[in-house]
This record gives sequence, C-alpha cells and structure tokens, in this order.
Amino acid sequence: MKLKNASKILMTKNTAEKNKALEILADKLLQNKELIFTENKKDVDNAVEMKLSPALTDRLVINEKRLNAMVEGVNEIIAQDDPVMTVEKGYKRPNGLLIHKVRVPLGVVGIIYESRPNVTVDAAALCIKSGNCAFLRGGKEARYSNTLLGKLISEALSEAGLPAECVKTVYDPDRNILHSMLKAKEYIDIIIPRGGEGLISYVTEHSLIPVVKHDKGLCHVYVDESADIDMAVDIAYNAKVQRPGVCNAMETLLLNKKIYREVLDKLMPEYEKAGVEVRASADIAEIYNTKHASEEDWRTEYLDLILSVKSVENMQEAIDHINQYGSMHSEAVVTSDYSRAMDFMNSVDASAVYVNASTRFTDGAEFGLGAEIGISTQKLHCRGPMGAYDLTTSKYMIYGHGHIKE
Repeated sequence: MKLKNASKILMTKNTAEKNKALEILADKLLQNKELIFTENKKDVDNAVEMKLSPALTDRLVINEKRLNAMVEGVNEIIAQDDPVMTVEKGYKRPNGLLIHKVRVPLGVVGIIYESRPNVTVDAAALCIKSGNCAFLRGGKEARYSNTLLGKLISEALSEAGLPAECVKTVYDPDRNILHSMLKAKEYIDIIIPRGGEGLISYVTEHSLIPVVKHDKGLCHVYVDESADIDMAVDIAYNAKVQRPGVCNAMETLLLNKKIYREVLDKLMPEYEKAGVEVRASADIAEIYNTKHASEEDWRTEYLDLILSVKSVENMQEAIDHINQYGSMHSEAVVTSDYSRAMDFMNSVDASAVYVNASTRFTDGAEFGLGAEIGISTQKLHCRGPMGAYDLTTSKYMIYGHGHIKE
C-alpha cells in the first residue's frame, strides 16, 4: 500500500526533482564503493561455496569497472529526456476539441530477477526517471549486494525530498512471497521477470498482473557464404566468449556449408584456447572431433562456455532454424551481400537483428538507454531493451470549450 501511495506522489514530480534523486544516487555509489565491494564479495564467496558455474558467478561480481558502468548508466539516464508528459501526437477535431496523446507512468512496477546486482540500480534508476515506483525482488545469490544497494537508493530518494518508499527491495527467497506478489493486482501494475526458464514459466502461469516477459536468450549467429572470413571469426568468437553467462551471448553458430571449413579452421583453435566446448552437427563433429549435438542442444541456453554449431545449405535453412529454436532475443548474420542481409533482417523473428555485428550489443546502455529493465522478448507493449520510455503508457488529454455531445 505504501508503494501505491508513493506512486501517486512520484508521478507528479518534475524532471529536476527526479534527476536530483538520481544524482545523489550516483554520488552515493562512488562514495560507498569499498563497502559495496565488501558486501559483494560475500555474495561471490557464497556462489563459489555453492559451486555455481564460473559464468553464473561472474554475473554476481561488482568490480571497479562494473561499478563505474552502473554510475555511468545512472548519469546517462539523468541526461535523457523525461518521457513523462511527452506529447506523442496532438490534433484538433472538426468540432474544436483539442486532443493530446501523452506518455504517463505505469504506476508500480514489480521486477523479479536473479543473480546480477546491477539490475537493482538499473531498474530503480529507470523507474524513478519514468515516474514509477519499483518493487524489486532480487535473488538470494546477491542478497548482501542488493541489500546495501537498496539502502543507498532509499537514502538518495529521501535526501532528494521524494518518498523513500518509491523503491522497495525484498530478498526473502520464500516462494510464498513471490506467489503473493503475483496476486497483488490492487498494488502492482506490471510484473517484469528476469531469469531462467523456471522463473519465467512460474510467473507467467501464476500472475494476475500483466507480465512483460524477459525470456531466455537463445541467440544465433549465421555466417553466410559471402561473409568476410576474418570478420566472421571475430564476431563468432566475441559473441560466445566475451561474456558467456549473459542473455545476449551466442548459443548456436550456423555456418553455410560452402565456407564452414574456412571459418572453423581459424575459429576452432581460438575456441579451444578459451575453453569452449563445441557440440556440432555430424559433418562438423567428425572433421573437428567434437561432441555431436543433440536435438536438445539446439533448444538450450547454456550461459556457459558451451556452443552448438551446425552447417546449413543456405540462408533459408538458417532462418528456418532460428525461427524454430530461437527465443526472439538477438540474432545476427555475417554477410557482404546487402540484399541477403535485408532478407535475413526481414525474415528473422527477434527483438534485435544484426548485420555484421556481435549479438553482445543488445543492451540498454549500448542502445543509448543508459540501462535497461531487461530485454523484452514478447511483442506487446515493448520489445527489445526496455528503457525509461518503455515504462510509460499513454493517456489522452482532451481540451474543450464547453463542448457537449448532441
């Protein structure tokens, strides 16, 4: 109830008032960085003790670079135009009524997420900027980090003269709390889950509140027969190895049969050095002595240094594979043929489609949003990296001069 009441206050605040809270938050993150590192180390040590995979443990880490990125994200959000009360269109009817369609906050945004503590700051900053209150339920893996970050956010709100209740953090792993949250339609206006398939399925099945799905990232790179080989090698390496435990990392590499030997002869030694386990279609597996990929591999988001590799006859087979197994997250083609690039972009069903670039760029900061609530993989309300604008909805404002309908 406190969040709902606070949302009625926050939605009336102007840009300067909201930005002041974000400026204070950015300062607090830097002033308290040693304490943040100390609390974060507790979470990382627990992850090592629980024997989480190196990739998943990496998602928990807040180091100097990542803390600076969090601060930079908050500052970018401050610099952005405020979406609230933006007039999308305005027009005058023949009867003299003046109609404006404007952007307004959603109200209370419930966000359920796992592992990455940077989401706490990103989500809070985007909600504040867009005039929304945030109910944040992070995972137990990042309990110590998130507790401290939540405290700093509340302090920043209070010091800026805004209700501290605008952002509420809950880290109790009790599933009953999650279940109650999903039924609280009187108090929460939208639910955004970020996590594994189990979490997404549970939320989708049990929520009485509209859900914006941020589903798994089963991302592909297709190397076309016209591709620049060195470019293809660089992109395929980066998309898998640069940070394998995140949703925009490549999970399946598709190679045109006419050039796959040229690509893999250069790429496989690099994958071996990086510790990538390759599971390939039969023709590739026999040549390069890798594991054979199963049907389940084509459907799997590894979030680890494991990669499925498949040879295809042509681009259409690659597109068909992606549309069958992909999660509508991020897909890429490497090609030097413009018309084929356009065919790929128009035919692949995903929230982000790349030509000659790594899928690793699907990110709110990389797209100029400052940060992101997540990557929406559905088609209603919003799709792709979700920034402050996507946390608003529309309202019609109509101005008359004593108009009455006859």
